[in-house]
Amino acid sequence: MNDKRPYRVLIFDDDDSIRKLLWGYFDGRKYEVFTFPDPKSCNLCDIQSCDCPTQEACADIIISDLNMPFMKGLDFLELQIKKGCKCRHLALMSGDLTVADADRAKPLGIKLFKKPFRIREIDEWVKKVEGEIPAGRQLTDWYFNDRR
Repeated sequence: MNDKRPYRVLIFDDDDSIRKLLWGYFDGRKYEVFTFPDPKSCNLCDIQSCDCPTQEACADIIISDLNMPFMKGLDFLELQIKKGCKCRHLALMSGDLTVADADRAKPLGIKLFKKPFRIREIDEWVKKVEGEIPAGRQLTDWYFNDRR
């Protein structure tokens, strides 16, 4: 019997077709998938600091579009890092990534994908990331809690 919890990904993109494409990809890999049209639609955006228990994280991967309503994806990822988010695999997608955006993202370890991307690019990165996720890691059930 396999006691391992499935991987979890959070996807932020205001383009419904991109959310569906990525949902399908990750669902096909048996991930627990949460999608949001913008960061403000996720209750993680509203908390003041990461309150995941010490040994737990909200997700294994967070992937976000750069330009969305209410908040840029890069601002959201930076905010999560500043709050102490324990998710270590962050990615940013954009069709109009500027040098300044890339210069902000790279030192934070945020993977960059230029739109339109090929699903093969995502797949290569995801396979690498999966190899870095500890087998015994735990995920918090943040989505069941109303933290607003």
